[in-house]
Amino acid sequence: MSLVNAPLSWRNELGRLSRIAGPLIVNNLAVAGMQFADAVMSGRLGARTLAGVAIGASVWFFMFTVCLGTLMAIAPIAARHYGAGRPELIGRYARQGIYLGLAFAVPVIFVAQWLVEPFLTAINIDTDFRDLTIAYTKAISLGAPGIFVFLALRFTTEGIGVTKPIMYTSIFALVCNVFLNWVLMYGHFGLPALGGVGCGLASAITMWIIGIILATYMLLNKTYKPLHIFSRLSPPRPFVLREILVLGLPIAVTITAEAGLFNAVALLMGTRSTEITAAHQIAINFASTMFMVPLALSSAITIRVGHELGAGDPLRARYAGAFGIFVCGAFMTCSALFMMIFRDSIVSLYTDDQTVQGIAISLLFMAAIFQVADGLQIGGAGALRGYKDTRLPMIINTFAYWVVAFPLAYLAAVTYELPPNYIWAGFVVGLSIAAVLLGVRYARISKRYLQAPAQVNAQ
Repeated sequence: MSLVNAPLSWRNELGRLSRIAGPLIVNNLAVAGMQFADAVMSGRLGARTLAGVAIGASVWFFMFTVCLGTLMAIAPIAARHYGAGRPELIGRYARQGIYLGLAFAVPVIFVAQWLVEPFLTAINIDTDFRDLTIAYTKAISLGAPGIFVFLALRFTTEGIGVTKPIMYTSIFALVCNVFLNWVLMYGHFGLPALGGVGCGLASAITMWIIGIILATYMLLNKTYKPLHIFSRLSPPRPFVLREILVLGLPIAVTITAEAGLFNAVALLMGTRSTEITAAHQIAINFASTMFMVPLALSSAITIRVGHELGAGDPLRARYAGAFGIFVCGAFMTCSALFMMIFRDSIVSLYTDDQTVQGIAISLLFMAAIFQVADGLQIGGAGALRGYKDTRLPMIINTFAYWVVAFPLAYLAAVTYELPPNYIWAGFVVGLSIAAVLLGVRYARISKRYLQAPAQVNAQ
């Protein structure tokens, strides 16, 4: 809750932001740790396995983000109700979110099992690892119901500012995933060595386990009793589902636009060679790991802004959003410097292949360039979600990534067949445009709330 009469203080805001963001940062780093482990453990089986898992993970993640973005709507809705002192209304959104997650799992599994193969064939993915990519995608998609239920519950507890359960669950998931990788990829305890397919199967099993764990914890812990999540079993409610979808689908398009750009470039790389695809995976894997911190901060910014708006304090909400965006940019500046200085050592963690190392080093240099813009845009998007402003950010991201960035990457990759670092230049341009436009949007909408306080309680 806001301390309405307390002066605005960056120290106080940093403390509030950190209490929410800290566990989320650990969660995201654990997720990145799973991606890192998948990449490293696949890389030890050779460039072919690394490339196959990389492309398969890109295909899976593209489908995953649609449900992820839609269910993210639960967090700002819950934050508003919690800030306004209406916790009993939150449970209905959690239940309807679970229904949505299970509904999303059906088409995701269908696409993975039946449509990925003709799609990869149509875009001419390298036949050296195409079959492995298809098998990996089929395996990991089996975890869709478990992870989508987990997301609905995760964004519920995130919305009320209770994020430690998410942290503990993700740490367990990291340990579980690495162990299952070791067992299924390399063949232990009498099981056959499944290679890249074992990597996908390990992830699917882990998704089911963490979904069950978080559901059990929230069922038994008294913190969630006032939310009435499991105290009643209500049928699907169209008006609640509509509210989630209206707010969540633009979020889904927004994050899918960015994730889709990175995945599309991964597919473009996949048409070049195994070495280029593997190098791209190394660079994007490490850049994504660093991105986990501002991504967690973005979620925390959404909650901070939502809590303050729910409590009727638009001035403190504006300050919370602006401060959070600044913290995201500051962290990514440090990240860029780290990547510039230590990129040789970073690449050597993944592979001993000299050709792959050389390409990956040049790509990490490009990644360092777009780090700051990436931090600012994700911080701005999180702040705007706190205001339930999702439609214009969707348009901004779609324009920046698909009207500007992707055509540049396509020209470099396909039309002119330029080196990989030129392909990545599209990232730099697209992320920079998104950062500027989202920043302008945030300044305007937060000012509008200051000038019309009644609007805060009306939404």
